[in-house]
Amino acid sequence: MAEHRSMQRAALLDAARSLLSEGGTEALTFPALAERTGLARSSVYEYFKSRAAVVEELCAVDFPVWAAEVEGAMALAEGPEGKIEAYVRRQLDLVGDRRHRAVVAISASELDDGAREKIRAAHGGLVTMLAEALRDTGHDQPRLAAMLLQGIVDAAARRVEFGAVEDPTEIADAAVAMALRGIRG
Repeated sequence: MAEHRSMQRAALLDAARSLLSEGGTEALTFPALAERTGLARSSVYEYFKSRAAVVEELCAVDFPVWAAEVEGAMALAEGPEGKIEAYVRRQLDLVGDRRHRAVVAISASELDDGAREKIRAAHGGLVTMLAEALRDTGHDQPRLAAMLLQGIVDAAARRVEFGAVEDPTEIADAAVAMALRGIRG
């Protein structure tokens, strides 16, 4: 029974990811979740009290996975500039991933405090790693630079996501160049 429930919960989260990546937070409704999973709408309420609860669980499940991907890429990179490049490139590589699109849709939405806190915590870990790499380059304001650099990544991710005229590799190359030139002053 417990295994069945966890499978249904996983199916609901997967359906939520799809809905978010296809249509943003407006697409995430209980009737749509019920339809996607073949569950009765009343059953969806047995698993989640609200849309916010679905979003909060997705944050708890997907953000750490996504952050671990970026962390792993940074750990394999040589030197601080290599780590910064890995930070940018790995996030942009993940743009095509449904989890990433769901995370982006969630980040852009109106969130309750619980979900926002989970996102901040996961993102905070990444920004801290980036700030450490920036500190290692001798940057005098590594935390601020890390936050600004994330802005470059977010803008590049949106560009890739919305099918810009440039190839995703071109966008990644430009974002890396801006990041590295920016930190060199």
